[in-house]
Amino acid sequence: MTDERLAILAEGLFADFHAKTAHGVIRYGRREVVAVVDSQHAGRTADEVVPFCLRPVPIVASVADAIGRGASCLLIGVAPTGGKLDPTWRAMLLEAIDAGLDIEAGLHTLLGEDPELRAAAQSRGVRLRDLRLVPSDLDVPRGPGARRAELRVVHSVGSDTVVGKKVVTLELDRAARARGLRSVFVATGQTGIAISGWGIAVDHVISDYVAGAAERLVEQGAQRGDLLFLEGQGALFHPAYSGVTLGLLHGSAPDVLVLVHQARATSIRNHPEVALPSLPELVRAYEAVCRPVRPARVAAVALNTAALDERTARAEMAATEHACGVVADDVIRFGPDRVLDAVLAALGPA
Repeated sequence: MTDERLAILAEGLFADFHAKTAHGVIRYGRREVVAVVDSQHAGRTADEVVPFCLRPVPIVASVADAIGRGASCLLIGVAPTGGKLDPTWRAMLLEAIDAGLDIEAGLHTLLGEDPELRAAAQSRGVRLRDLRLVPSDLDVPRGPGARRAELRVVHSVGSDTVVGKKVVTLELDRAARARGLRSVFVATGQTGIAISGWGIAVDHVISDYVAGAAERLVEQGAQRGDLLFLEGQGALFHPAYSGVTLGLLHGSAPDVLVLVHQARATSIRNHPEVALPSLPELVRAYEAVCRPVRPARVAAVALNTAALDERTARAEMAATEHACGVVADDVIRFGPDRVLDAVLAALGPA
């Protein structure tokens, strides 16, 4: 896959948070991205529209334009609520297939199960890659006692969804590898899989097997390194996604947690009636649900301060450190080193 030339479909949504797959793959992915398809921003570059992306990938108006730039695979770069295939994308996917492009998607709607898309792909001899397709032999976990003693697992958990758990995990892994550590990013969602090339999208797993999937991810990560940074999903008090959060916690049995939080948020996004507990309460809650299975403490709070000016962001970090008694920093804005130092100190000697 690393020699593929990607075009990323984000029609009308590249500047929206729903295009997080597009943003993540451009910033962290190892494959060449030749174009983003979004007619609303055609003629600009990805980093001009979303500075987080960093790379100046050209934005084009159509799939045909992306094909003209040499794309060999079309990735759906949007993660819509509910993960369903947008009917307006169908014609563009069929156009790409007809031109001989593989299609990659992280939807709950599996492209390989769509009769029209499957028939078209078979006719042209191209692949439909469903990133959320999970192994068929998952089971319940054996438990943390089955893990080899020297393996260390760091798990990023959140106060809410869409706060930056994946980004924090990727940044910590990258910083750890830069220090010469045998660090591994462990993907638990479709965007992470598109970036790293492996993982399990745990939100597509039967609920009884989520913890088993997390344990398998730890085992697979252990074949690649001995310091695992496992990305979180959902949030412990989210009314829709708490189940996957708890399954990941108990299945991965982490040694250390990093709590990720949108600075100054007071309620769950899309559920304003659900107030967020204070950060100290969240720290205690996450540590409490881990304790009976495998004790893990929150070593740091990774704040997302993108909506604040720098002075306010630094004040928010200082207030969080005082309230929680742990390091608080924004790993994108100010770098990951302080959070990584706190994690490694919490882990102790290798």
